[in-house]
Amino acid sequence: MRANMQNLKLPITIDPKRSAQRRLVCEGHFELSGMNRLLAVCDNSSEQVNVSVSFNMDERGLIILSGTGSVLVTLTCQRCTEAFEQLLEVKFTFSPVKNEDEEAELPSYYDAIELDENGEINLLELVEDELLLAIPLIPRHPIKDCKAPADSVWGELPEELEKPNPFGVLKQLK
Repeated sequence: MRANMQNLKLPITIDPKRSAQRRLVCEGHFELSGMNRLLAVCDNSSEQVNVSVSFNMDERGLIILSGTGSVLVTLTCQRCTEAFEQLLEVKFTFSPVKNEDEEAELPSYYDAIELDENGEINLLELVEDELLLAIPLIPRHPIKDCKAPADSVWGELPEELEKPNPFGVLKQLK
């Protein structure tokens, strides 16, 4: 038996153990306005973050939650300083743990997510964290869409200074 939650506003926290026992599949959204850390580094181009999460148990009996998230955001190009839209898409697979000991025993192909004091995970924070990691380190337009000159250089590059070779002394020892 598989339970489905489709096109709903997703719960912020969820019990992964109970969800895995029911083999729950959640397809819905979070309001982007609730993701303050993400909005601190980009502007919203869409109102909602689309999320799909499935809860299962693997052959070892570990609880697994895997899913995807996507949202269209506005970033500032670091070449021309103009705004541009970027689709952030993420895939994730986690296994909930209670403490660092359980995390150490987790297979390397699963990322750990810590349970709160109620045995739940914060699904909104998990998706927000993954989206933050999906933002390019240096956001910029594709070169064909960028208004900055392709050969632009900022500042003067210093001439290579002639430094003595630190190993030059060793040549004299021969």
